[in-house]
Amino acid sequence: MPHLAPGAPSARRRLLKKLAALLHSGPDSTDELLAALSAAEQRQLIDGESHAMLEGVLRLADMCAGDVMLAAPRMVLLDIEAPYEELLARVIDSGHSRFPVFQDSSENIIGVLMAKDLLKLQRAPDLNIRALLRPAMFVPESKGLNDLLREFRRSHNHLAIVIDEFGRCAGLITIEDVLEQIVGEIEDEFDSEPGEEDIFALADGAWRVAGDTPPEHVAEHFEVTLHEADAERDLHPEFDTIGGLIAHALGHVPVRGERCRMGGLEFKVLHMRGGAVRWFRVQRVAADAPDAPDAPDAPDAPDAPSTPQISSQPAPL
Repeated sequence: MPHLAPGAPSARRRLLKKLAALLHSGPDSTDELLAALSAAEQRQLIDGESHAMLEGVLRLADMCAGDVMLAAPRMVLLDIEAPYEELLARVIDSGHSRFPVFQDSSENIIGVLMAKDLLKLQRAPDLNIRALLRPAMFVPESKGLNDLLREFRRSHNHLAIVIDEFGRCAGLITIEDVLEQIVGEIEDEFDSEPGEEDIFALADGAWRVAGDTPPEHVAEHFEVTLHEADAERDLHPEFDTIGGLIAHALGHVPVRGERCRMGGLEFKVLHMRGGAVRWFRVQRVAADAPDAPDAPDAPDAPDAPSTPQISSQPAPL
């Protein structure tokens, strides 16, 4: 602070006013702060990625668990009474690392099972699976994401069951769901960079196909006819992605592990993200081949490969 001679109160007052203006000249609302961040990016004080993250942090305060949760019908649950082989198959098909476990009813969540803990049963078959369960964390739909993130950090939990106002299970939310509101979508081993190949050969002779692959690309790659015009039944409108075509053939949003046969190919849902199929496992099947082993009650495949055949097995939650 510059030296002020005694007897100069007016100078002191002017300096104090300047300091007060400097300290109180910031934004007075969230909207003003967001505008200030946009201005800072335009002035190249921060980059676009930093701007997006800071904006995500600010908007997090206005969001609650119900805004970003995975709805209950799409949850992958494990039945505590199911045999080990069935539990293991469900864990492998889903690709998750944590699973809510229920007893008697899907509404009765009794704990959370880690996929890695399930492997302990291979070395100790007599081990009671209940001993492997971890306490489930329950939060209301109205739980603010700021508070939920703090609770995740404090409790070292990564998953919470969301409860509605009537005490029923409304869905689940993970710490990844919360963090993605700040940093954007977190890619995993199933994701590919834009421009990368969207059909991959697997070691067992099958293929991994991205859900957003154009149907024409899939048909060309496998040299098949996936669909033909059928105005009377309206089965085959134009689709931009193979995921959209399969969803239309199934008549609902696919879930992990669900299968559909079309054009001599069997599509199995490997991975979902945000209600859309990210990856299919695709293999060739004969036109007159029986249904997949996990769907013994489905009707035989039709002679014409252009008509989709859908597994009759009940879709998992």
